[in-house]
Amino acid sequence: MSKDVSARLTAASGPAGSRIAAFGAARGDLSVPNSELIEAIDSSDEWIRQRTGIVTRSRASKDLTVTELARRASVQAMERAEITPAEIDAVLVATITFPYQTPAMAPLLAHELGIKDAAAYDLSAACAGFCYGIGQADALVRSGVARNVLVVGADKMSDFIDPTDRSISFLMGDGAGAAIVTGSETAKIGPTRWGSDGSNWRAIRMTGSLLDVRGCSGPAWPTLEQDGRTVFRWAVWHTADIVRQTLAKSGLTLADVDVFVPHQANMRIINELVKQLKLSDDTVVARDIETTGNTSAASVPLAVDRLLCEGRAKSGDVCVLIGFGAGLAYAAQVVVLP
Repeated sequence: MSKDVSARLTAASGPAGSRIAAFGAARGDLSVPNSELIEAIDSSDEWIRQRTGIVTRSRASKDLTVTELARRASVQAMERAEITPAEIDAVLVATITFPYQTPAMAPLLAHELGIKDAAAYDLSAACAGFCYGIGQADALVRSGVARNVLVVGADKMSDFIDPTDRSISFLMGDGAGAAIVTGSETAKIGPTRWGSDGSNWRAIRMTGSLLDVRGCSGPAWPTLEQDGRTVFRWAVWHTADIVRQTLAKSGLTLADVDVFVPHQANMRIINELVKQLKLSDDTVVARDIETTGNTSAASVPLAVDRLLCEGRAKSGDVCVLIGFGAGLAYAAQVVVLP
């Protein structure tokens, strides 16, 4: 006989809002200019700059792993937030380049950081992954399930590109960005607007699955490729509307925005978004792609960290974050910068 325990069952509850307490960043240790890549793709420095706005990109040397990049960014975020490992209740890692299907990177990262008994899992949402993680961390904190959540976007894209592929190889960089999400008396992270367009699932893809590689006698390492025109059109047509919807869900308007940090996919996409949104000249726009490249899940936090470190963005600024990429998955939220 079933029992009605609803009157006695305790529901989790937390603070009224959440906030980002600090960011941390780690870029690849190598600066790779266009001149080092053009021969493999039979192109030119001018062609890459015109198509993408990239002058050079950060890449990690062979022995610098994606996990180590994540660890470095996490340590910096925790130090800035003055949060100890014992105070972290959950570790969320957004990545598509951890080289194991399982276990996930998050439990390993937690162990390396000295974080014990924390929930730890990976998110596979590519370039939207960090914003997915911030949305989940916000919910975990406000529900009372976690006090402090470490959110990391980390990708070593150079491990998964074919240097001769003209569709994507010259775009990619390596790095990790981290954030500490904690409780707040007032909301400093707005509602997340997220979604996906599975009709364009193949627009950014691997060249093969792990099942395709199994048993192969020759080299068949799956690498990334994309339909650049499809991705560009989708981003230009849809992303500005997602930003407007995100602001509406948060009860704000474009006039309230101090800082705009879109995924660092392509400078032409960024510039087109600024034009479509009619952002004022006073709005600070992240253009980290010029010297970092496209670092997938690390893109948004790396761009925010650079703006804060350079003093172009400051504590208390209203900032729109938006990530979009393979899937085609997307996520956006308004945050008050730490």
